[in-house]
Amino acid sequence: MSETGNLLDFYTNAPLLELGAEADRVREAKHPGNRVTYIIDRNINYTNVCVADCGFCAFYRRPKHGEGYTLSFEQIGAKIDEAKTLGAVQILIQGGHNPYIPFEWYLDLMRYIKRNHPIHIHGFSPSEVDFFAKLFRMEAIEVIRELRKAGLDSIPGGGGEILVQRVRDIVAKKKAGADRWLEIMELAHNEGMKTSVTMMYGLGETLAERMEHLQRVREVQARTGGFTAFICWPLQPENTPEMSHMPKTGSVEYLRTVAISRIVLDNVPNLQSSWVTMGMKIGQLALRFGCNDFGSLMIEENVVSAANTTHRTSTQEMERLIRDAGFTPARRRQDYSILEAPAHAA
Repeated sequence: MSETGNLLDFYTNAPLLELGAEADRVREAKHPGNRVTYIIDRNINYTNVCVADCGFCAFYRRPKHGEGYTLSFEQIGAKIDEAKTLGAVQILIQGGHNPYIPFEWYLDLMRYIKRNHPIHIHGFSPSEVDFFAKLFRMEAIEVIRELRKAGLDSIPGGGGEILVQRVRDIVAKKKAGADRWLEIMELAHNEGMKTSVTMMYGLGETLAERMEHLQRVREVQARTGGFTAFICWPLQPENTPEMSHMPKTGSVEYLRTVAISRIVLDNVPNLQSSWVTMGMKIGQLALRFGCNDFGSLMIEENVVSAANTTHRTSTQEMERLIRDAGFTPARRRQDYSILEAPAHAA
């Protein structure tokens, strides 16, 4: 049997605790010292106007919809300043595929932030980069270079869903295809930019297709080394245009998926727990299923919340949960370098 076949068999048939123990062994080998990191940042969705029409998204609004918005630079700046007062070291900036915003707006936004509210900008997923390239008739590499020159620091792994074209043709056929998504990440890596990478599962894909997603990520990482972290979470079907009938996957499936991700992606340094979708207790348990990072304080989150999934926390609670799981909490930057201990830390 092939390595992929062996891993799929292990994913499918291994007892949950055996799968978790193997993932925990990989985590410990990659991160000796029992430290679990987290970051304070803010997710700023600069527009919800979108023409991608993804069936799983409860957040977007079509052009000319009464609830559509695009934030002003001043509104974005105010959000950054508020986040900084809470200790934020990064903003995650992503939005819908809005056909009415000119490319210069994005460049001006980067310059405005760096000039007036300096902070690490983690922004514009591969799907957005692809949208910009098509809309503005540019090569994707040009889009990346121009955004970077204007102030973009790193690229998030949003819009990956399942990186298998059969699935994307069903749930996100207007967005960058699987090959294109990975190509844009590789272009960014070759420019010296670091990115994260994600998987949203529960879209009707097979377990073999989830494994294919992981293997494709592993192959890009083997070539570039540009992925800093992997994050997975299940579809949140409530309020979505086409997927509200889909069953919501449970905690056991999440833990199995996290664990096999840690085992397969042995060349991606960090695995992030998704307490935002799974809740704090399962997020904590994921630290024994391969995760070495507790994600973000998430000062603001709009996309998952639009699907009626809302979990909130504080840095004190995050650190308590990390300690209770047997680890030492450490606050980090986007590149996973460690910040000095906050004043309240024990």
